[in-house]
Amino acid sequence: MKNIKVLGTGCRNCETTAKLIADIAATLGVAITLEKVTDMAAILGYGVMSTPGVVIDGRVVHAGGVPDRKKVEGWL
Repeated sequence: MKNIKVLGTGCRNCETTAKLIADIAATLGVAITLEKVTDMAAILGYGVMSTPGVVIDGRVVHAGGVPDRKKVEGWL
């Protein structure tokens, strides 16, 4: 199971990113835990300056803008 965190303040792009990841994981049959992190101190703790950010199993894999579908599929 992959532990995925979407970092952001709750903006539209952050919500879109979380939904995209959840939808693709369901389509691929990949088990994930998805957490939304909205605390700015926690977000900055990952070194993410531009949201949304995506952290998978403790490693930042994306920051700034909604990732494309192929990129998300590659992560999963």
